[in-house]
Amino acid sequence: MHEHRSIRVPLAVVLGLFSATAFAGGIALIAGSLDPSLGLAITPPPELLEGSPFDSYLLPGIVLAVVLGGMHLVACIMVLRRQPHADLAAVAAGFAALIWIFVQMVFIPFSVLQAVYFAAGLLEIGLVLLQLGVLRGERSPRLAG
Repeated sequence: MHEHRSIRVPLAVVLGLFSATAFAGGIALIAGSLDPSLGLAITPPPELLEGSPFDSYLLPGIVLAVVLGGMHLVACIMVLRRQPHADLAAVAAGFAALIWIFVQMVFIPFSVLQAVYFAAGLLEIGLVLLQLGVLRGERSPRLAG
Protein backbone atom coordinates (compact mmCIF):
# COMPACT_ATOMS: atom_id res chain seq x y z
CA MET A 1 0.00 0.00 0.00
CA HIS A 2 1.46 3.35 -1.03
CA GLU A 3 1.66 5.07 2.35
CA HIS A 4 -0.17 8.33 2.90
CA ARG A 5 -1.26 8.45 6.54
CA SER A 6 -3.50 11.43 5.90
CA ILE A 7 -5.49 9.29 3.45
CA ARG A 8 -5.22 5.92 5.21
CA VAL A 9 -6.96 7.14 8.37
CA PRO A 10 -10.06 8.66 6.68
CA LEU A 11 -10.29 5.60 4.44
CA ALA A 12 -10.29 3.31 7.47
CA VAL A 13 -12.93 5.49 9.14
CA VAL A 14 -15.25 5.40 6.12
CA LEU A 15 -14.77 1.64 5.73
CA GLY A 16 -15.37 1.06 9.43
CA LEU A 17 -18.51 3.20 9.57
CA PHE A 18 -19.87 1.56 6.44
CA SER A 19 -19.20 -1.87 7.93
CA ALA A 20 -20.92 -1.04 11.21
CA THR A 21 -24.00 0.46 9.57
CA ALA A 22 -24.26 -2.33 6.97
CA PHE A 23 -24.08 -4.91 9.74
CA ALA A 24 -26.69 -3.05 11.84
CA GLY A 25 -28.98 -2.56 8.84
CA GLY A 26 -28.65 -6.19 7.84
CA ILE A 27 -29.46 -7.37 11.36
CA ALA A 28 -32.50 -5.06 11.41
CA LEU A 29 -33.75 -6.49 8.10
CA ILE A 30 -33.18 -10.05 9.30
CA ALA A 31 -34.89 -9.43 12.65
CA GLY A 32 -37.86 -7.73 10.99
CA SER A 33 -38.20 -10.67 8.60
CA LEU A 34 -38.06 -13.28 11.35
CA ASP A 35 -40.34 -11.44 13.79
CA PRO A 36 -43.23 -9.71 12.01
CA SER A 37 -44.25 -8.04 15.30
CA LEU A 38 -41.28 -5.73 14.82
CA GLY A 39 -43.03 -4.63 11.66
CA LEU A 40 -42.14 -1.33 10.10
CA ALA A 41 -40.20 -0.24 13.17
CA ILE A 42 -37.00 -1.69 11.74
CA THR A 43 -37.86 -2.88 8.23
CA PRO A 44 -39.13 -1.03 5.18
CA PRO A 45 -42.68 -1.74 4.02
CA PRO A 46 -43.03 -5.18 2.40
CA GLU A 47 -44.71 -3.54 -0.60
CA LEU A 48 -41.27 -2.32 -1.67
CA LEU A 49 -40.36 -5.93 -2.44
CA GLU A 50 -43.16 -6.31 -5.01
CA GLY A 51 -41.61 -7.01 -8.39
CA SER A 52 -38.31 -8.02 -6.78
CA PRO A 53 -36.98 -11.57 -6.56
CA PHE A 54 -37.44 -11.50 -2.75
CA ASP A 55 -40.44 -12.53 -0.65
CA SER A 56 -39.01 -10.95 2.49
CA TYR A 57 -36.05 -8.86 3.65
CA LEU A 58 -34.29 -11.93 5.05
CA LEU A 59 -31.91 -12.61 2.13
CA PRO A 60 -31.19 -8.90 1.45
CA GLY A 61 -30.48 -8.52 5.18
CA ILE A 62 -28.04 -11.42 5.15
CA VAL A 63 -26.29 -10.04 2.06
CA LEU A 64 -26.13 -6.55 3.55
CA ALA A 65 -24.71 -7.74 6.88
CA VAL A 66 -22.43 -10.55 5.74
CA VAL A 67 -21.28 -9.54 2.27
CA LEU A 68 -21.30 -5.74 2.37
CA GLY A 69 -20.58 -5.38 6.08
CA GLY A 70 -18.02 -8.17 5.97
CA MET A 71 -16.18 -6.82 2.93
CA HIS A 72 -15.95 -3.39 4.52
CA LEU A 73 -14.76 -4.82 7.84
CA VAL A 74 -12.04 -6.89 6.16
CA ALA A 75 -10.95 -3.90 4.07
CA CYS A 76 -10.89 -1.65 7.16
CA ILE A 77 -8.72 -4.10 9.09
CA MET A 78 -6.38 -4.51 6.12
CA VAL A 79 -6.03 -0.73 5.75
CA LEU A 80 -5.33 -0.29 9.47
CA ARG A 81 -2.73 -3.08 9.39
CA ARG A 82 -1.18 -1.69 6.18
CA GLN A 83 -1.50 -5.07 4.52
CA PRO A 84 -0.23 -5.39 0.93
CA HIS A 85 -3.60 -5.69 -0.83
CA ALA A 86 -5.54 -3.31 1.40
CA ASP A 87 -6.11 -0.85 -1.44
CA LEU A 88 -7.62 -3.63 -3.58
CA ALA A 89 -9.88 -4.72 -0.71
CA ALA A 90 -11.03 -1.12 -0.15
CA VAL A 91 -11.81 -0.61 -3.86
CA ALA A 92 -13.68 -3.92 -3.97
CA ALA A 93 -15.73 -2.84 -0.94
CA GLY A 94 -16.43 0.52 -2.59
CA PHE A 95 -17.59 -1.12 -5.81
CA ALA A 96 -19.72 -3.57 -3.82
CA ALA A 97 -21.41 -0.57 -2.19
CA LEU A 98 -22.11 1.01 -5.58
CA ILE A 99 -23.52 -2.25 -6.94
CA TRP A 100 -25.69 -2.69 -3.83
CA ILE A 101 -27.17 0.79 -4.27
CA PHE A 102 -27.69 0.36 -8.04
CA VAL A 103 -29.54 -2.93 -7.51
CA GLN A 104 -31.48 -1.49 -4.60
CA MET A 105 -32.65 1.45 -6.70
CA VAL A 106 -34.03 -0.91 -9.34
CA PHE A 107 -36.48 -2.30 -6.80
CA ILE A 108 -37.20 0.39 -4.24
CA PRO A 109 -37.81 4.14 -4.51
CA PHE A 110 -34.98 6.61 -4.03
CA SER A 111 -34.05 7.63 -0.49
CA VAL A 112 -31.46 9.99 0.92
CA LEU A 113 -29.69 7.02 2.52
CA GLN A 114 -29.07 5.58 -0.94
CA ALA A 115 -27.36 8.81 -1.97
CA VAL A 116 -25.29 8.83 1.23
CA TYR A 117 -24.10 5.24 0.78
CA PHE A 118 -23.47 5.74 -2.93
CA ALA A 119 -21.33 8.76 -2.02
CA ALA A 120 -19.53 6.67 0.63
CA GLY A 121 -18.69 4.02 -1.96
CA LEU A 122 -17.38 6.70 -4.33
CA LEU A 123 -15.39 8.23 -1.47
CA GLU A 124 -13.77 4.88 -0.68
CA ILE A 125 -12.71 4.44 -4.29
CA GLY A 126 -11.55 8.06 -4.53
CA LEU A 127 -9.46 7.78 -1.36
CA VAL A 128 -7.74 4.68 -2.70
CA LEU A 129 -7.00 6.50 -5.97
CA LEU A 130 -5.50 9.34 -3.93
CA GLN A 131 -3.58 6.81 -1.86
CA LEU A 132 -2.08 5.39 -5.05
CA GLY A 133 -1.27 8.85 -6.37
CA VAL A 134 -3.58 8.43 -9.37
CA LEU A 135 -5.70 11.52 -8.69
CA ARG A 136 -2.67 13.69 -7.89
CA GLY A 137 -0.95 12.85 -11.15
CA GLU A 138 1.76 10.87 -9.38
CA ARG A 139 2.74 7.43 -10.48
CA SER A 140 2.72 4.94 -7.68
CA PRO A 141 5.79 2.68 -7.70
CA ARG A 142 3.39 -0.26 -7.97
CA LEU A 143 1.65 1.29 -10.98
CA ALA A 144 4.81 2.28 -12.80
CA GLY A 145 5.61 -0.20 -15.51
